[in-house]
Amino acid sequence: MVSATRSARLDLGFVRTFPALTAGLAIILLIAVFALAGPLLVDARGARVGAFRPSTPPAADHALGTDTQGRDVLVALTLATPQTIRIALIAGVIGLGIGTILGLLAGYFGGATDTVIRTLSDTLITIPGILVLVLVAANLRTISVELMGVIVACLAWMYPTRAIRSQTLTLRERAYIQVARLNGVGGLELVLREVLPNLFPYIAASFVGAVSGAVLATIGLEVLGLGPQNSITLGMMIYWGQFYGAVLRGMWWWWGPPLVLIVMIFVGLLLTSVGMDSLIDARLRRSA
Repeated sequence: MVSATRSARLDLGFVRTFPALTAGLAIILLIAVFALAGPLLVDARGARVGAFRPSTPPAADHALGTDTQGRDVLVALTLATPQTIRIALIAGVIGLGIGTILGLLAGYFGGATDTVIRTLSDTLITIPGILVLVLVAANLRTISVELMGVIVACLAWMYPTRAIRSQTLTLRERAYIQVARLNGVGGLELVLREVLPNLFPYIAASFVGAVSGAVLATIGLEVLGLGPQNSITLGMMIYWGQFYGAVLRGMWWWWGPPLVLIVMIFVGLLLTSVGMDSLIDARLRRSA
């Protein structure tokens, strides 16, 4: 009983200390539950073209109405959410993976390795990423969800590289790193055993930022019509609504729900990122 009360107090204290992180994780958890459980609770046939009577407002039989092509908007929204999250996760994992490897190599080994990686990342950062993504996507005949994630990941590794590099430069001068070197540990073994575990909080924070940037880039491409044409995503729902003049025709139920969900995703990721920064700063202050 005492341990349960103490655990509840610790949880409440965490919520009060890091409200942004708690709120962000709650929003992300809510969206994740919707993305995972939603497709199991709806009939996917409702998202097919001509499944129902086209262009009907929200009613009892269709909670979010139907679009011009006769698709149930709620069913389409339920199926589009996991696809959008899938693209963002693919891009975030690949981009952060490349950034972590390059950042560790540049920060720890320095010299020519650091110069090449730093110059490459700094140069690519100055190039407008959305223009490169548009050129790549526009020259591909068909784009799948997986390919969309890879395309976005191509320009999602520079910022993680810079962040991991700067943290590695700081960690490599710590006393425990010097002790490990004196004990004969060096090279990649030292990086994997001593440096990388201490970078996990920064990697987690960078992952949230990478996913957020991937969502932004994905939605930007899809709104331009450069997304997966044969798959339902949140950005493609907005594109088709724009293509068929949903705004001018007053069909708010077509573009409004996906827009609200996109805003929720961004708010959840933003709050989580801000909260993780506060958590990392608090740990640094305690260890100082």
